[in-house]
Amino acid sequence: MIEGQKTLGKRQRLRCGMIGGGRGAFIGDVHRKALAMDGRIELVAGCFSPSIENTRETGESLGLDPERLYASFSEMFAAETRRPDRFDFVIIVTPNDTHFSIARAALESGFHVVCDKPLATSSRDAETLDRLAAQKEKLFCVTYTYTGYPMVKHARDMIAAGELGTVRFVSAEYPQDWLATPLEKTGQKQAAWRTDPIHAGISNCDGDIGSHIENMVAYMTGLGIDTLCARLDRFGEGRALDDNASIMVDYVGGARGLYWSSQIAVGNDNGFRVRIYGTRASIEWAQENPNYLRVGHVDRPTEILSRGRDALSPRAQELSRIPSGHPEGYFEAFANIYRTFAGALARKINGEPLGVGDLDFPGAADGARGVRFIERCVESSERGAVWVKF
Repeated sequence: MIEGQKTLGKRQRLRCGMIGGGRGAFIGDVHRKALAMDGRIELVAGCFSPSIENTRETGESLGLDPERLYASFSEMFAAETRRPDRFDFVIIVTPNDTHFSIARAALESGFHVVCDKPLATSSRDAETLDRLAAQKEKLFCVTYTYTGYPMVKHARDMIAAGELGTVRFVSAEYPQDWLATPLEKTGQKQAAWRTDPIHAGISNCDGDIGSHIENMVAYMTGLGIDTLCARLDRFGEGRALDDNASIMVDYVGGARGLYWSSQIAVGNDNGFRVRIYGTRASIEWAQENPNYLRVGHVDRPTEILSRGRDALSPRAQELSRIPSGHPEGYFEAFANIYRTFAGALARKINGEPLGVGDLDFPGAADGARGVRFIERCVESSERGAVWVKF
């Protein structure tokens, strides 16, 4: 570890750099707003675009030092490693095909990493990043945003405590309609790269939003997938990648599951919903109404738990920011992931031990499992929707 990075000392905030997220991008600005919410992290450097003009314009709009605006990620890492005030970690918000090369270079340069999902376009590369992060003793966060919601934390704690009994069945869906028309042919940036195998990888719909389902179910239940059977559809004319996915799942231990993700489901905005059915109770959580958790019971009336009003598990309560009736949403969930990551990183820099609770954010191992899920789904579908081992 470089001298000067061993302790935060009197410095109250962590420093970060960002790659991607320039003018015209979507998710980079979400990251910037979320990381700023708790005042624990300061964005100090960026390579926001392959275009240095875009990077400079973005950096100027953010009030960054022009000397810390870089033309490439390699230039950025080389320059920052020489600075006494180098950033502590880097945020990667670029298209899927660039995640691996940037994250590997960041780890090899001695930086901790926050990376958008999917972690890479192959499980081999994703597993390489997981191993490299461990070898370099660097924290690595993969931003599966939805695990940051307080009610998701409470659902996870309920299941872990056995309140649902034995989980029998999981039903999860993620319908959108933004690709119901050939949006990619209009020049819309997000549609263009997500439907392009060169940049998106081997899957679009399942890789983009289906991977959120896999991560959420694994996070909530702790269940591991044993086998799966997937059918990936291409309804958009001329599309090279899927825009609809139906997946049956058998979990280790005997539970079953059914996942559906779609980008052509007309009339749906961002309808991520998870239902988990146990022998004693069930839960239902919906991303578009995230402050509430529906709990069904075998022996008493169904209840609706409200974030901010009802007593939640300690972890869920810790991340609940405002009173009931004041909706918390996407930005707050994202901020909760950054809050946890920042707390863990500050402790690590200061040489303090990290407990399980400190690491309650999606890591490189979660990212690698997510990429393996995408690959198995594509394999199953290409073989005629057959059952494959996970």
